[in-house]
Amino acid sequence: KPARKRGPRADVPQSEVHDQDGIRLQKVMASAGVASRRVCEEMIAEGRVEVDGQVVTELGVRVDPKTAVIHVDGLRIQLDENMVYMVFNKPKGVVSTMEDPDGRPCVSDFVRNNHGERLFHVGRLDVATEGLLLLTNDGELANRLTHPSYEVPKTYLVQVRGPFPQGIGAELKAGVELEDGIASVDSFKLVDSTPGHVLIEVVLHSGKNRIVRRLFDAVGFPVLRLVRVKVGPIGLGDQRQGSIRNLGKQEVGHLLASVGL
Repeated sequence: KPARKRGPRADVPQSEVHDQDGIRLQKVMASAGVASRRVCEEMIAEGRVEVDGQVVTELGVRVDPKTAVIHVDGLRIQLDENMVYMVFNKPKGVVSTMEDPDGRPCVSDFVRNNHGERLFHVGRLDVATEGLLLLTNDGELANRLTHPSYEVPKTYLVQVRGPFPQGIGAELKAGVELEDGIASVDSFKLVDSTPGHVLIEVVLHSGKNRIVRRLFDAVGFPVLRLVRVKVGPIGLGDQRQGSIRNLGKQEVGHLLASVGL
């Protein structure tokens, strides 16, 4: 199978391949927050920029930001300024919905939604679980992040009663029989141990309901506290509980790349 041909078409100047009524590529990149215009020009000249699957090295190229798909160093840059990508650090007791008929605190109580359009929360955390919840109005991204075929890994910190016998981590990795089939964790790491309590980090890509709690119940160690700290390439870091932050341009690029966008 021949390798995919990269680079400009030899017979036509690149500036004619693209939209002559559009905006200069380096200006589009700079306004999308990639870098200063001068640095963007250097990136183009170094062959680090692709437009619609074609490497561009000429500075005269113009593109239509509404339709062009631009990758820098293999990461897609989001050109649509109406797209919103946020991380919410959900406190315990908050419901993972935009509204709750029973009047319990929910996601919309924390979001100042000035965008006027619907925000999707990506996946759910049960009421007692804390941590990272992605919010976006990018329906395709939300769809892919929750679809099993993309196997997006999620990282949790799990607190259980100690001591925690050796061997249970291996059991969780090998697979545990639950009522809806066998489930397992991708990785298991003991993070901290204090008298009577153990803190464990697990990574898994299953999106099944309450999966972490059910796994630990099944091995005889009910979860005392559960925090999701990472979804795909996006981490919570030291973000304050109850706060919401917008993802940076590079984070958005990594998130889109993780599900093939």
